[in-house]
Amino acid sequence: MRMRRGGEEELAALADGSLAPERRAELEARIEASPILADRVAEQERAVALLRGAGDEVEAPAGLRARLDAQRSARSVRTPRRLAFGGVATAAVAAAAVAVVVLVGSGSHGTRYQAALGPTPLAPAAHGEATLTRTPSGWRINLHATGLPRLAGDRFYEAWLRSSAGVLVPIGTLNDGRDVTLWAGVSPASYTVLTVTREQADGNQASSGEKVLAGPVRTG
Repeated sequence: MRMRRGGEEELAALADGSLAPERRAELEARIEASPILADRVAEQERAVALLRGAGDEVEAPAGLRARLDAQRSARSVRTPRRLAFGGVATAAVAAAAVAVVVLVGSGSHGTRYQAALGPTPLAPAAHGEATLTRTPSGWRINLHATGLPRLAGDRFYEAWLRSSAGVLVPIGTLNDGRDVTLWAGVSPASYTVLTVTREQADGNQASSGEKVLAGPVRTG
């Protein structure tokens, strides 16, 4: 469905709540009947949320940015903004970049953990260390271990995070312990032990229990 002239401005006004009441009912009816318009207004609403949450560094459509600037100008006087007008997708990317800087670069407590991994009877020469860093996608885990023979074919290593209740969450598989990147969707604040086990591709997704490395996860 093609929007009539000025339609995009009305979508922006609907998203930020400034659309005149006499136009709202008609536009909402058209949106309900058109998945394309529904997607457009959803994009505008996401842009509103990003702009209000991320501040001046986030890019957005000029019309929508002008509306929000007008709403905020009555409350405060701001310094000159650096604007680069683009699409809603660009705004989302910029907001994600801001989030990464805040989470990783701020040095605030709880965004980074460390684990020193010691040997087990199955691998007495093995040692390792891991850094767990929070990102918008989850916890990125950089692991470096020595003393582990390389496994290949149907044999491999698997890393796990374990809670105090003994619940294991798999965080990735590897053949060699050097310079490995793993990912976790659970927080090391609750899953406080990192282990590495020897596994075989046998259709059984549970841990083999053959631990070759283990160590507590602590704030770093």
